[in-house]
Amino acid sequence: MTDIVPSSGPRAPGNGADGPGAREPHAPGASASGRDAYGGDLPGRDAPGGDPAGGDLSGRDPSGRERGRPPGRGARRVHFRLAVPPVSGVLRPRLAGVCAALAAAAFLVFCWGMSVGDIPYSLTEVMNALLGSGDPGTRLIVQELRLPRALAGLLVGIAFGMSGALFQTVTLNPLASPDMMGITQGAGAVVVAGVVLGWDGTLGTQVLGLLGALGAALLVYTLAWKRGTTGYRIILVGIGVAWISTSATDYLMARGERFEAQAALGWLVGNLNGREWDQVTPLLYALTVLVPAALLLGRLTRTLQLGDDVARGLGTRIQVVRPAVLLTGVALAAFATAAAGPVVFVALAAPQIAQRLARTAWPPPLAAGLTGAVMVLVSDLLARELIDGTELPVGIVTGVLGAPVLLWLLVRAQRAGSGG
Repeated sequence: MTDIVPSSGPRAPGNGADGPGAREPHAPGASASGRDAYGGDLPGRDAPGGDPAGGDLSGRDPSGRERGRPPGRGARRVHFRLAVPPVSGVLRPRLAGVCAALAAAAFLVFCWGMSVGDIPYSLTEVMNALLGSGDPGTRLIVQELRLPRALAGLLVGIAFGMSGALFQTVTLNPLASPDMMGITQGAGAVVVAGVVLGWDGTLGTQVLGLLGALGAALLVYTLAWKRGTTGYRIILVGIGVAWISTSATDYLMARGERFEAQAALGWLVGNLNGREWDQVTPLLYALTVLVPAALLLGRLTRTLQLGDDVARGLGTRIQVVRPAVLLTGVALAAFATAAAGPVVFVALAAPQIAQRLARTAWPPPLAAGLTGAVMVLVSDLLARELIDGTELPVGIVTGVLGAPVLLWLLVRAQRAGSGG
């Protein structure tokens, strides 16, 4: 939401980034045509709203307002500078508002999900139980039986949403996600192999899923390496690894016993049923480290949208930043997959929805994570209430809701001339 950059103190007028003749760098993802990597218009020299004379390419006056617009209307970012500590930054009010609205929606659905069940409760009773007050029976049911499932859905959605945002930003492709690049398929293949070969009793599906996702990511990056990597090669190799993993999963399912195939299938579709603290705790600890890392790396990836040559010229260490971003995205997807299985389409759809809500040139990681949380929690609520007496796996609902988003992205890419 806020971009903070260190400030070395006041500069003399006319010299440096604060002088009258200073120019802002091109917006992330900008091209010569004034369009970003996702097809949106960006302010720039050749884009609508740019300064053809080569002045302030953002189209804003020194106060941060857009030129030609009345104060308080149309302003998309606010510049600020602090004397102590000596930092300056840019606050995007719309992005901050979108994140606040998504957080409120996620919390509402989070509490609503815990009020639904064989014994229904009001939202007030759920809140009292979460705070440790109220009836002891209500506290037991809410805190021990329903809270782990709701918290798993919240954390899984955040992890998948932020992972998808990192993948789509670093590869410059709105179709890039762990679902499309073999990460979740690799996790599924290893879990099925463990169930069929009897490893799940020793390691457990969580450890197997984590190892499978990390192994698939390592294989993709190794095969895509050729004196460095590019987003295009990573996507192509990832698609190949995804199909190999899917074929291996189908073979193992066909060779296994019926009860083994049923046990594996329940995990492969993405499921929150029966989640306990043993599945939630590792994911919670992982996100306390990975979420700040994703937010920090999200700022560094913006120069990558300008192309490798431009990013290298701006001082970005491409072969350090790109692997770090990919490793963070893979870790987010791996821990989420280990906790709930491959919940499909969340990592693909959440960043695109968040980007359009915030009207940014790139998928914002925090907004994407909150969007993913809302998607998973709403899908889990629908999975429990859609058919009376039957609880569907959450992955089935996210697949039904996410498939139209995938089709829309494919049609949009084709109309833009980038879909083949």
